[in-house]
Amino acid sequence: MKKFISMATVFLAACSFLFAQPSADIEALAKKVEPKVIEWRRDFHLHPELSNREFETSKKIAKHLKNLGLEVRTGIAHTGVLGILKGGKPGPTVALRADMDALPVVERVDVPFASKEKSTYLDRDVGVMHACGHDSHMAILMGVAEVLTGMKDDLQGTVMFIFQPAEEGAPPGEEGGAKLMLKEGLFDNPKPEVVFGLHISSDLEVGHIKYKPGGAMAASDRLEIKVKGKQSHGSRPWSGVDPILTSAQIIMGLQTIVSRQMELTKEAAVITIGKIESGVRNNIIPEEALMIGTIRTLDTEMQKEIHKRIRKTATLIAEAQGATAEVDIQVGYPVTFNNLELTRKMLPSLYKAAGEDNVHVTRPSTGAEDFSFYAREVPGLFFFLGGRPKDVDPLDAPPHHTPDFYIDESGFVVGVEALTQLTLDYMAMKK
Repeated sequence: MKKFISMATVFLAACSFLFAQPSADIEALAKKVEPKVIEWRRDFHLHPELSNREFETSKKIAKHLKNLGLEVRTGIAHTGVLGILKGGKPGPTVALRADMDALPVVERVDVPFASKEKSTYLDRDVGVMHACGHDSHMAILMGVAEVLTGMKDDLQGTVMFIFQPAEEGAPPGEEGGAKLMLKEGLFDNPKPEVVFGLHISSDLEVGHIKYKPGGAMAASDRLEIKVKGKQSHGSRPWSGVDPILTSAQIIMGLQTIVSRQMELTKEAAVITIGKIESGVRNNIIPEEALMIGTIRTLDTEMQKEIHKRIRKTATLIAEAQGATAEVDIQVGYPVTFNNLELTRKMLPSLYKAAGEDNVHVTRPSTGAEDFSFYAREVPGLFFFLGGRPKDVDPLDAPPHHTPDFYIDESGFVVGVEALTQLTLDYMAMKK
C-alpha cells in the first residue's frame, strides 16, 4: 500500500507539472506585447551594429529593462547587458539569452526598415545588416522581460535576461561573446540553474519549433595554413616552388579527411577553406600562400582526430612539393549541447507554446553557436523558432548571412510564449 501511495504521489506530481497552466494567460500576454516586439525588432534592424560595437543597441536594451524596474548591469564583455528580475517568491534562477551583433553584409531586402548602415570591418568599408536574426532575438527577449515583470509578485524565482554581444565572433585581436561574459563573472551572482535560448530560422515555417537533444550544433574551429615555397618567374616554374599549386593540392587532400577517413555514420564533419591569399601579379610565382578556413565537428573525439589529420595532410603534401606548411588551428566554440534530461522535461513547455504538432526533432546542424559556452556551465536548452512565411518554399527561403535574408515577424509571438513558458514551468517544477 505504501508503495502504491508513493508511486501515485510521483505520478500526480509529474502530471501537475505537465498539465498545470500558469496563473496568467501566456498566449494573451504574448499577443499583447507583440506590437512592441515588432517595433523593437524593426528599430534594431534599421540600426545594426557589428560585434563588440553594439553601443546604441545596448543603450536601448538597458533603458527598456530599467523602465521595467529590473536590476541592470551594463558593459559586460564590452557592450553586454544583464537584467535581473527577482520574483516575489523563492525559487531557482533561470537564465535567458539573446545575441546582439549584426554582420558585414549589404542588405537587398525591400522593406521600409532595411539597413543603410555602413561601417569598417578588417580595414574595409562594409555595409551592416542583421542577416542572422539577432534583431529578432533581442526584441523577443525584451518582450519576455515585459511579460514576466508583469507577474513579478507571483514569480517563483529569479530570471536573468542576458543580452550578449559578439556572437558572430569578436574582431581579430579582441575578446568577446559568451566566453568573455562568463570570464567577467556573468554566472557568479546570481548563479543560474539552467539557461534557455532560441534562434530564428529562415527555412522553418512560422509557428513551428525544432530542437535536437544532445549535440545540436557543431564545434567551430578556425584554420590557417601558411604554405612557403620559393619565388620565381612565372615562365620558369621549375626554378621555384609554387605555393599556390601546393595549396590547391592541400585543399583537395583536406576534403578526403572527411569523405574517406572519418566515420560519418557517427557524426557529421566539415572542413572548408574560405579564403586564399597569394601573389601580386600574373607572371610571378610567389613565395607564400595563406589559406583560412573553418572546421565543424559534432563529436569531441572526431574533432581531435580531424585536427591531427589536417596537420599531417598539409605538412606531408607540402613536403612532397618541396614546400613547407605551417598549420594553426584556433579552437573556437564547443558543441552546443542540449542537456538530455532538461530537454525531456521541458518539451511539454514547447508543446504549450507552439502546439505539439508544430514541435519537431531535427538533425544536428554544422552551424555553430557560442550559447555552447553557457551550456557547458549549467544545463541548457537551445531551440529554433520558425521565421519562414507560410507561402514560401523552404528551398526558396534566403539563407542566413546573405543579403536577402528575410524573417516573417508573425512568428515572434511563439518565441515570446516559448521562453516565458519554459521559465514558468521550470520554476513550477522546482517548487
